[in-house]
Amino acid sequence: MLYTPAAHALPSFAQVRQDFVSSESLLLDRNGEIVHRLRTNPQVRRGQWVALADVSPALRTALLLSEDKRFYEHSGVDWQAAGAAAWGNLWNTRTRGASTITMQLVGLIDDDLKRGQGGRTLLQKFGQAASARMLDGRWRKDEILEAYLNLVPFRGEIVGIDALSRTLFGKAAHGLDAREAAITAALVRAPNAGPDAVGQRACGVLASMQKTPRSAVLCDSLGLYAAGVMQRKAWAPSDGNAPHLARRLLSGQPAGTRLRSTLSAPLQRLATQQLLRQMHELAGRNVQDGAVLVLDTASGDVLAWVGASVRTSHSPEVDAVLAPRQPGSTLKPLLYAQAIAERRLTAASLLHDSPAAIPTQSGLYIPQNYDRHFKGWVSVRTALGNSLNVPAVRTIGMVGVNPFARQLRQLGIALPRTGDYYGYSLALGSPEMNLLQLTNAYRALANGGRWAEVRTQLPNAPAANAGDGGNAASATTGAGGFSTSQPATGNPAFRQAIDERAAFIVGQILSDNNARLVTFGPNSLLHTRFWTAVKTGTSKDMRDNWVVGWSQRYTIGVWVGNARGDAMWDVSGTSGAAPIWAALMQHLHASTPSRAPMPPPGVVSRQVRFDVPPSAGASLREPPRTEWFITGTEQAVFAVAPQAGRTSASALARIDSPSDGTILALDPDIPPERQRLMLRTRVPNAQWWISGKRIGQGNAVGWLPWPGRHSVELRQGDGKVLDRVGIEVRGAGVRTGANGTSGRP
Repeated sequence: MLYTPAAHALPSFAQVRQDFVSSESLLLDRNGEIVHRLRTNPQVRRGQWVALADVSPALRTALLLSEDKRFYEHSGVDWQAAGAAAWGNLWNTRTRGASTITMQLVGLIDDDLKRGQGGRTLLQKFGQAASARMLDGRWRKDEILEAYLNLVPFRGEIVGIDALSRTLFGKAAHGLDAREAAITAALVRAPNAGPDAVGQRACGVLASMQKTPRSAVLCDSLGLYAAGVMQRKAWAPSDGNAPHLARRLLSGQPAGTRLRSTLSAPLQRLATQQLLRQMHELAGRNVQDGAVLVLDTASGDVLAWVGASVRTSHSPEVDAVLAPRQPGSTLKPLLYAQAIAERRLTAASLLHDSPAAIPTQSGLYIPQNYDRHFKGWVSVRTALGNSLNVPAVRTIGMVGVNPFARQLRQLGIALPRTGDYYGYSLALGSPEMNLLQLTNAYRALANGGRWAEVRTQLPNAPAANAGDGGNAASATTGAGGFSTSQPATGNPAFRQAIDERAAFIVGQILSDNNARLVTFGPNSLLHTRFWTAVKTGTSKDMRDNWVVGWSQRYTIGVWVGNARGDAMWDVSGTSGAAPIWAALMQHLHASTPSRAPMPPPGVVSRQVRFDVPPSAGASLREPPRTEWFITGTEQAVFAVAPQAGRTSASALARIDSPSDGTILALDPDIPPERQRLMLRTRVPNAQWWISGKRIGQGNAVGWLPWPGRHSVELRQGDGKVLDRVGIEVRGAGVRTGANGTSGRP
């Protein structure tokens, strides 16, 4: 059957551009800026569609000189070139081919005209010429040249000028210079030629571009350069600032997807830079990994998601935003919020920070403070602000471990086991959870106790623009407690997870720089010039360091540590994650104010004073102050009952710590010198004997324990035994429970 153009409908330029599909999927920020590019089609390497105006003039010139000198003069078929080619074939001489750019283009967009392994048949050549004339009559010249540049195959899997320029030259098409343009034009003519042939061809093209004799061009140098660039495969399959979120959202999507996320590209870049900078600062302290999450508090939009410090990490593929880790003391605000909501405590209630031996199924649980010192009677404000462990353990004893586990579940933190499994150590952050869950729980505190999922994809995200080669990504629900879909309005679906009044009071404590003076000092990085509420946390053996906090508009969570679980060296709450948190907060509020929240209905402020006699053993003075209360729980004076501070001679003549029956398990992960058992009494100049050996004298003595059953005796100077307790020390590696956290601030 005779091929005629009338029997074949050619597509329009708009259709060709619309049908173009990149091999890359793009993650866009909330304003349409490309944040990350991920290759999702392994069969071909095709970049984005490039407008002709974004192609360097040098390349356009080189291509026309190489492929179609009379492109703007002919009507799709260059009959002059065709005649020359026919004459050359007749006399068996080499001439430039007669196929114009327009003719080549119709061979690219029409399957019936594509070149086979044996070349085109005579009928195909006739149809190609006829279709080229028809295309030239329908399309503008600039449209023909633009489509050709985007569809022409180069060497190997590379198709189109964007993929070629980024793969071989590491730059966009608008940046190609004359030398690079000449090599590109040579590759159009012979995509699979060797470096020498490409270099010689490029030399002729460059001479034509410069209008100089071929001898004036340094062809040998150009050939060496061509050989070098043809070996490059520098265009990585994943490139940008959000690799972890891009993989989560784009994996499984069709090639060419353009997904508009909630990210802010400038903030994502800044968070990545700040994390990398801090990793370099901590390089001498055995820290390789970190993660940053920035949320818009009201909407739940994820503004920055940095899953790893890719350049320093030993496990850059691990997304530390979703990796489970021990949160340490960052759970304390959630615990105190529950106790305040249940009216078990107020911000001014007094708790005893003193040695405690709590019976459990595995023995006695003996919590310690980070600095190994006790403060005596302290208020809840002081206990939370300074991250004291023993008051937190006493608080979970009031609330209950299972009720607290249920409270965490309401805040989006589903523990893998029941509260009973963790016991009292749940107050100090012994279970594992991820940065996303923890930061979003703090966002609930910032939102008056209301919890909602976070969001990574904007509602009503527009479909890809015509010619962008993309598909609008469908909404999905990701793991880790976040949603990539929301109603068309974009309003989050909140649920009241904790009492609004308790959330306000806890936020007010976490914003009080005076409340944390003892542990952090007056000028720590946690103290910002604008209103913020923040808490640090460090897990057992310094394996994880956290800072989570919020301002009026943003909630930020930062984790640093090692993905492999290695312990850091001397990294505290303010030296690890805090610099990143503070830098991001300072940036976000450089020109945007952050004001303290208005107190919700049902809370009142009252002037309070504290009456704690010196005999009660308080080492911190609680000055009079104005305090916040849930209405009905307020009172003016907080005092320790007289009997709490009164002792008799017989009561003094005893061992205060350890208690009789204490079981101490040595931890192989903690250096032995850090596991001393403190022996305490109120007897002056007391002597301590263990298993018949004198080990020290004084009110407090540190003893380096060894496995076995031991008798601890308190003796006078004349050898009289005043008190005796029995303890058991279990060897390193013997674990008696789930109380495996230090609860550092």
